Amino acid sequence: MSWQKSLSSTIGRKIMMSLSGILLILFLAGHVSGNMTLLMGKADAFNMYAHFMSTNPLVQVVANVFKLFFLAHIVYAIILTAQNKKARGGEAYKVTNKDGSQVSKYMGVLGSVIAVFLVVHLAQYWAVMHELRGEISTTTIDGVVMKDLYSVVAVSYANPMIVAAYVISMFVLAFHLWHGFASAFQTLGLNNKRYTPIIAFLGKAYSIIVPVLFGAIPVVMFLNS
Repeated sequence: MSWQKSLSSTIGRKIMMSLSGILLILFLAGHVSGNMTLLMGKADAFNMYAHFMSTNPLVQVVANVFKLFFLAHIVYAIILTAQNKKARGGEAYKVTNKDGSQVSKYMGVLGSVIAVFLVVHLAQYWAVMHELRGEISTTTIDGVVMKDLYSVVAVSYANPMIVAAYVISMFVLAFHLWHGFASAFQTLGLNNKRYTPIIAFLGKAYSIIVPVLFGAIPVVMFLNS
Protein backbone atom coordinates (compact mmCIF):
# COMPACT_ATOMS: atom_id res chain seq x y z
CA MET A 1 0.00 0.00 0.00
CA SER A 2 1.13 3.55 -0.73
CA TRP A 3 0.95 4.72 2.87
CA GLN A 4 3.09 1.78 3.97
CA LYS A 5 5.70 2.68 1.36
CA SER A 6 5.61 6.32 2.48
CA LEU A 7 6.22 5.40 6.13
CA SER A 8 9.07 3.08 5.18
CA SER A 9 10.81 5.77 3.12
CA THR A 10 13.50 8.00 4.62
CA ILE A 11 11.25 11.06 4.43
CA GLY A 12 8.34 9.16 5.96
CA ARG A 13 10.51 7.99 8.84
CA LYS A 14 11.76 11.51 9.49
CA ILE A 15 8.19 12.83 9.48
CA MET A 16 7.05 10.15 11.93
CA MET A 17 10.01 10.87 14.17
CA SER A 18 9.21 14.59 14.12
CA LEU A 19 5.52 14.04 14.84
CA SER A 20 6.28 11.67 17.70
CA GLY A 21 8.83 14.15 19.04
CA ILE A 22 6.28 16.99 19.05
CA LEU A 23 3.74 14.81 20.85
CA LEU A 24 6.35 13.90 23.45
CA ILE A 25 7.11 17.60 23.90
CA LEU A 26 3.41 18.15 24.66
CA PHE A 27 3.47 15.20 27.07
CA LEU A 28 6.43 16.64 28.97
CA ALA A 29 4.65 19.98 29.30
CA GLY A 30 1.59 18.29 30.79
CA HIS A 31 3.65 16.04 33.03
CA VAL A 32 5.73 18.85 34.52
CA SER A 33 2.54 20.85 35.16
CA GLY A 34 1.13 18.07 37.31
CA ASN A 35 4.45 17.54 39.06
CA MET A 36 4.55 21.17 40.19
CA THR A 37 2.48 20.00 43.16
CA LEU A 38 5.61 18.12 44.27
CA LEU A 39 7.71 21.26 44.00
CA MET A 40 5.21 23.09 46.19
CA GLY A 41 5.14 20.25 48.73
CA LYS A 42 1.41 19.62 48.31
CA ALA A 43 1.11 15.92 49.09
CA ASP A 44 -2.68 15.69 48.79
CA ALA A 45 -2.72 17.61 45.51
CA PHE A 46 -0.08 15.33 44.00
CA ASN A 47 -1.84 12.16 45.18
CA MET A 48 -5.11 13.42 43.70
CA TYR A 49 -3.34 14.20 40.44
CA ALA A 50 -1.69 10.76 40.34
CA HIS A 51 -5.00 9.08 41.20
CA PHE A 52 -6.81 10.91 38.41
CA MET A 53 -4.08 10.16 35.87
CA SER A 54 -4.08 6.45 36.74
CA THR A 55 -7.84 5.86 36.94
CA ASN A 56 -9.49 8.12 34.35
CA PRO A 57 -10.35 6.01 31.25
CA LEU A 58 -9.80 8.85 28.77
CA VAL A 59 -6.42 9.69 30.29
CA GLN A 60 -5.44 6.04 30.01
CA VAL A 61 -6.29 5.99 26.31
CA VAL A 62 -4.23 9.14 25.72
CA ALA A 63 -1.38 7.71 27.82
CA ASN A 64 -1.29 4.54 25.72
CA VAL A 65 -1.15 6.64 22.54
CA PHE A 66 1.81 8.55 23.95
CA LYS A 67 3.53 5.26 24.80
CA LEU A 68 3.16 4.09 21.21
CA PHE A 69 4.59 7.35 19.88
CA PHE A 70 7.47 7.17 22.33
CA LEU A 71 8.34 3.68 21.10
CA ALA A 72 7.98 4.89 17.52
CA HIS A 73 10.35 7.78 18.27
CA ILE A 74 12.99 5.35 19.55
CA VAL A 75 12.53 2.86 16.71
CA TYR A 76 12.71 5.49 13.96
CA ALA A 77 15.71 7.12 15.64
CA ILE A 78 17.58 3.80 15.59
CA ILE A 79 16.59 3.08 11.98
CA LEU A 80 17.54 6.54 10.71
CA THR A 81 20.85 6.53 12.58
CA ALA A 82 21.79 3.12 11.17
CA GLN A 83 20.63 4.10 7.71
CA ASN A 84 22.60 7.35 7.64
CA LYS A 85 25.70 5.71 9.09
CA LYS A 86 25.57 3.01 6.43
CA ALA A 87 25.11 5.60 3.68
CA ARG A 88 28.29 7.32 4.86
CA GLY A 89 30.37 4.18 4.93
CA GLY A 90 30.19 3.77 8.71
CA GLU A 91 30.84 7.40 9.59
CA ALA A 92 28.77 8.98 12.34
CA TYR A 93 25.67 10.81 11.19
CA LYS A 94 26.07 14.58 11.26
CA VAL A 95 23.54 17.26 10.41
CA THR A 96 24.37 20.91 10.22
CA ASN A 97 21.99 23.80 10.57
CA LYS A 98 22.21 27.18 8.88
CA ASP A 99 24.90 28.50 11.19
CA GLY A 100 27.06 25.46 10.50
CA SER A 101 26.96 23.90 13.98
CA GLN A 102 26.66 20.11 14.23
CA VAL A 103 23.26 19.92 15.92
CA SER A 104 22.80 16.15 15.69
CA LYS A 105 26.26 14.85 16.52
CA TYR A 106 25.30 13.52 19.94
CA MET A 107 21.52 13.14 19.59
CA GLY A 108 21.67 9.35 19.45
CA VAL A 109 23.77 9.09 22.60
CA LEU A 110 21.61 11.63 24.43
CA GLY A 111 18.46 9.83 23.36
CA SER A 112 19.87 6.55 24.67
CA VAL A 113 20.62 8.14 28.05
CA ILE A 114 17.07 9.49 28.21
CA ALA A 115 15.65 6.07 27.32
CA VAL A 116 17.64 4.43 30.13
CA PHE A 117 16.50 7.13 32.54
CA LEU A 118 12.87 6.54 31.56
CA VAL A 119 13.14 2.81 32.19
CA VAL A 120 14.60 3.44 35.65
CA HIS A 121 12.01 6.16 36.30
CA LEU A 122 9.16 3.82 35.41
CA ALA A 123 10.62 1.08 37.59
CA GLN A 124 10.82 3.48 40.54
CA TYR A 125 7.37 5.04 40.33
CA TRP A 126 5.05 3.62 37.67
CA ALA A 127 5.75 0.02 38.67
CA VAL A 128 5.28 0.87 42.34
CA MET A 129 2.06 2.79 41.65
CA HIS A 130 0.65 -0.25 39.86
CA GLU A 131 2.01 -2.51 42.62
CA LEU A 132 4.26 -4.43 40.27
CA ARG A 133 7.05 -3.91 42.81
CA GLY A 134 5.66 -4.54 46.28
CA GLU A 135 2.74 -2.83 47.99
CA ILE A 136 2.09 0.86 48.42
CA SER A 137 0.39 2.59 51.33
CA THR A 138 -2.88 4.43 50.84
CA THR A 139 -4.30 7.76 51.95
CA THR A 140 -7.85 9.08 52.12
CA ILE A 141 -8.65 12.48 50.62
CA ASP A 142 -12.21 13.83 50.63
CA GLY A 143 -13.49 10.34 51.35
CA VAL A 144 -11.63 8.77 48.44
CA VAL A 145 -9.03 6.09 49.17
CA MET A 146 -6.02 6.42 46.90
CA LYS A 147 -2.39 5.35 46.73
CA ASP A 148 0.10 7.54 48.57
CA LEU A 149 2.55 8.03 45.72
CA TYR A 150 3.81 11.28 47.24
CA SER A 151 5.46 9.31 50.06
CA VAL A 152 7.12 7.02 47.52
CA VAL A 153 8.57 10.01 45.70
CA ALA A 154 9.63 11.72 48.94
CA VAL A 155 11.51 8.64 50.16
CA SER A 156 13.21 8.29 46.79
CA TYR A 157 14.34 11.92 46.69
CA ALA A 158 15.83 11.68 50.15
CA ASN A 159 18.61 9.71 48.45
CA PRO A 160 21.31 12.11 47.16
CA MET A 161 22.47 9.62 44.50
CA ILE A 162 19.00 9.45 42.98
CA VAL A 163 18.70 13.23 43.09
CA ALA A 164 22.07 13.66 41.35
CA ALA A 165 21.20 11.10 38.67
CA TYR A 166 17.86 12.81 38.07
CA VAL A 167 19.43 16.27 37.71
CA ILE A 168 22.07 14.97 35.29
CA SER A 169 19.35 13.27 33.25
CA MET A 170 17.43 16.54 33.04
CA PHE A 171 20.56 18.26 31.76
CA VAL A 172 20.77 15.62 29.04
CA LEU A 173 17.08 16.10 28.26
CA ALA A 174 17.62 19.86 27.94
CA PHE A 175 20.41 19.37 25.41
CA HIS A 176 18.31 16.87 23.46
CA LEU A 177 15.32 19.24 23.37
CA TRP A 178 17.52 22.22 22.51
CA HIS A 179 18.47 20.61 19.21
CA GLY A 180 15.33 18.55 18.59
CA PHE A 181 12.52 21.08 19.10
CA ALA A 182 13.11 23.34 16.09
CA SER A 183 14.36 20.41 13.99
CA ALA A 184 11.00 18.65 14.33
CA PHE A 185 9.13 21.64 12.92
CA GLN A 186 11.66 22.09 10.11
CA THR A 187 11.26 18.46 9.06
CA LEU A 188 7.50 18.97 8.79
CA GLY A 189 8.08 22.04 6.63
CA LEU A 190 6.62 24.39 9.25
CA ASN A 191 9.19 27.11 8.80
CA ASN A 192 9.31 30.49 7.12
CA LYS A 193 10.94 33.85 7.67
CA ARG A 194 8.14 35.00 9.97
CA TYR A 195 7.58 31.94 12.16
CA THR A 196 10.95 30.17 12.26
CA PRO A 197 12.57 32.69 14.68
CA ILE A 198 9.54 32.39 16.97
CA ILE A 199 9.68 28.58 16.91
CA ALA A 200 13.43 28.70 17.58
CA PHE A 201 12.91 31.04 20.55
CA LEU A 202 10.07 28.95 22.01
CA GLY A 203 12.13 25.80 21.53
CA LYS A 204 15.11 27.18 23.42
CA ALA A 205 12.89 28.58 26.19
CA TYR A 206 11.06 25.26 26.50
CA SER A 207 14.34 23.34 26.49
CA ILE A 208 15.51 25.33 29.51
CA ILE A 209 12.32 25.85 31.52
CA VAL A 210 10.87 22.32 31.45
CA PRO A 211 14.08 20.42 32.39
CA VAL A 212 14.88 23.04 35.08
CA LEU A 213 11.44 22.58 36.63
CA PHE A 214 11.78 18.80 36.50
CA GLY A 215 15.27 18.98 37.99
CA ALA A 216 14.23 21.40 40.72
CA ILE A 217 11.69 18.93 42.14
CA PRO A 218 14.14 16.33 43.54
CA VAL A 219 16.54 19.05 44.70
CA VAL A 220 13.89 20.92 46.66
CA MET A 221 12.40 17.74 48.11
CA PHE A 222 15.87 16.55 49.15
CA LEU A 223 16.63 19.86 50.86
CA ASN A 224 13.30 19.71 52.68
CA SER A 225 13.66 16.07 53.74
